Amino acid sequence: MKAPRLPRLPAIKPPPLPGPPPGPFRPRFWRSPLRGPWLTSVLGSILLVMIAVVAVTGLISHSAYQPDVVKGYNAIVGPRGDIGPLISLPSDAPSWAYALSQGAHVTIGLIAIPVLLAKLWSVIPRLFAWPPVGKPAQSIERLAILLLVGSGLFEFVTGVLNIQVFYPWHFLFVRAHYYGAWIFISALALHVCVKFPTVVRAYRDQGVLRPLKADLANTKPEPFRPGGLVSPSPATPTISRRGLLGLVGAGSLALLIANLGESVGGPLRRIALLAPRGRVWGTGPNDFQVNKAADSVKVTALASDPRWRLTVAGARTVSLSRPQLMAMTQHTYELPIACVEGWSTTQHWTGVRLRDLAALVGASPDAFLEVHSIQPKGPYRHTAYPASQVRDDRSLLALCVNGVDLSLDHGYPARIIIPALPGVHCTKWLGSMQFVEA
Repeated sequence: MKAPRLPRLPAIKPPPLPGPPPGPFRPRFWRSPLRGPWLTSVLGSILLVMIAVVAVTGLISHSAYQPDVVKGYNAIVGPRGDIGPLISLPSDAPSWAYALSQGAHVTIGLIAIPVLLAKLWSVIPRLFAWPPVGKPAQSIERLAILLLVGSGLFEFVTGVLNIQVFYPWHFLFVRAHYYGAWIFISALALHVCVKFPTVVRAYRDQGVLRPLKADLANTKPEPFRPGGLVSPSPATPTISRRGLLGLVGAGSLALLIANLGESVGGPLRRIALLAPRGRVWGTGPNDFQVNKAADSVKVTALASDPRWRLTVAGARTVSLSRPQLMAMTQHTYELPIACVEGWSTTQHWTGVRLRDLAALVGASPDAFLEVHSIQPKGPYRHTAYPASQVRDDRSLLALCVNGVDLSLDHGYPARIIIPALPGVHCTKWLGSMQFVEA
């Protein structure tokens, strides 16, 4: 007996996957005819060169800002130490070396901002790709992009706010900026490796400069590929690609003009609109930039006290008044003060060589130096310097500037001036010095 034939049930189709939500997650939302692999490749290539310069000069700045005085001892954080310098200036570097490096770091970082914004604009459709998480390889790539964009914005935003001496956060800028830079550099290196074939293909297909020859009437979208940067329904162009790059270049040029005088000085300082200390100070010997005024750190009374003495310790300890220091052999050098914020100023400083003070207290040539300010509060009241800087003829305990006594704001009665060193380490209002055998 045949078994009864069961009726065939209709096939159950799985419900369709939900499409992307409306708005920027849909490819047709982005309609610029300029977006495509070639434009992104050009902007990325320019930005990569800029970031390479900013990264190298940033590492030089970190090395100068947080030098390893001796193994296990750091000038800023003390015995705890920190990551050692990877790129550092030689001990006999020209006096302007740090000013040049930090000026380039800040200036190129600023003029890279329009390029960075244009690059983000060119790839913004990919930031809204749907679904946000796909295959494992795609997920890793999107995580790298998230780290790249997030750390890049963090570095540029905190850097600009530091230039403006505005700190709305509750962390140490130098350290956060340094570690953030390593996250950014690592994510950028991964991104370059992943996208390098795309860049090569874009230049091979479109040429390196050929799209720049097209005027507005001849500006056409790049070939469409699903999931790419080219819009599936591009709008009519309102600007050519060379016009877009020209606009980005004009933005960078404007930032260069508005900031260059901060580092270069001279007549250009009058147009350094982005520099909080770029204004003209006057023509007097003490009329130049200062980071912290005496009144702002509550040091005026202590620094003006005629009973002030400088304690210098080594194999023996001496206490010296300002007249006694002035009676010692004086030396004059033209040296800059260069700040991590990017500004610099060069003046003629007169004082006693640090190595002469080391000899006075019987310190060996290999001793490093610790100095302490009478400043009652605030960071960087004490700093340490390696022996190579102490031995440099140009390293001074400065007593005068431009032929007159230091003003209170510039460190009276005595301050440190060392070539190729961040200005924050040229400690003002000294109270004691100690030469320590390494």
